[in-house]
Amino acid sequence: MPKPRYAQISLEATPYYHCVSRCVRRAFLCGSDQASGNSYEHRRHWIEDKLLELADIFALNIAAYAIMSNHYPVVFYVDREEAARAGIKVGSKGRDQRVRLVD
Repeated sequence: MPKPRYAQISLEATPYYHCVSRCVRRAFLCGSDQASGNSYEHRRHWIEDKLLELADIFALNIAAYAIMSNHYPVVFYVDREEAARAGIKVGSKGRDQRVRLVD
């Protein structure tokens, strides 16, 4: 059974989180699709640019990432001090663990 996000993420346990996004049905995100012969290599730069842009918007640091043919894994680092400078409160327990804007 799925768990809510506040029960899955604990910044006290670790500030690092490994996330993966992948394509379904053997679809190609980047690279050359051998089945169709199409090249999707141009998408690699789109994904990288958007990933770095969103990391700045959400006050996350990217520790590592790789853009592969059908998925991209990312290791995020949540920096409490950077979040505080951006005006974002990072809680310590239960539902307060979620990141939210400070009033």
